[in-house]
Amino acid sequence: MKLSEAKAVVTGGASGLGFASAQRIVDAGGQVVLLDINDELGEQSAARLGERALYVNTDVASENSVKAAMQKAKAAMGGITLAINCAGVATAGRALGRDGTWPTEMFNRVIQINLVGTFNVTKEAAAIMNENEPDAEGERGVIISTASIAAFEGQIGQAAYSASKGGVHAMMLPLAREFANFGIRVNTIAPGIMLTPMMAGMAQEVQDSLATQVPFPKRLGKPEEYANTVQFIYETTYVNSETIRCDGAIRMQAK
Repeated sequence: MKLSEAKAVVTGGASGLGFASAQRIVDAGGQVVLLDINDELGEQSAARLGERALYVNTDVASENSVKAAMQKAKAAMGGITLAINCAGVATAGRALGRDGTWPTEMFNRVIQINLVGTFNVTKEAAAIMNENEPDAEGERGVIISTASIAAFEGQIGQAAYSASKGGVHAMMLPLAREFANFGIRVNTIAPGIMLTPMMAGMAQEVQDSLATQVPFPKRLGKPEEYANTVQFIYETTYVNSETIRCDGAIRMQAK
């Protein structure tokens, strides 16, 4: 499959890794629908991308919201061939901190957005992809989710985040096996410390300190490098049920 012909939905598409992926798709000639909850930024981002982009307000944690958004995307583009899951939260907290135990409600919220949200988008996108005419290799679509290196080396305070991202990684294989019958591939990217808007808002000394922990290259990852990985996965049919680390070889310490 070629990115120039992609009909993509991108959650968390208004900024960061999601927007970089959407930009790459549009630059290649494809179409994209940005799914996000930030209406102002979503509209601005879609306008920046031009006439082949659309913004749809979507709460990935809500099954009904995702279903409605996918139908809007299908109608706007005439189908869906690529779904990229970038929406997520990184709320941290020690299970047993100075003020007592961390509220389970906070843990549940992270799981609901990061893990259940990814599942909601994946299954609804797959249902629409299954309606596509298969290409010469029998392929109908590609789903790319975002895990994290925290799925493998979670730090203190990241129990919820690591559990959610570990779940994204773990559910990829059974979904890829199931969707293989429909010609739909499922893969995951596990980014390291990326220069997203949240990271860019941190003090320069904090960014520099994090960069020194990366073996090579000694810098934060660029969103466009995540987009490079998206394009590689989408256009390489033999890559299926794989988690690709994009992290400069960093292995996170306990804290």
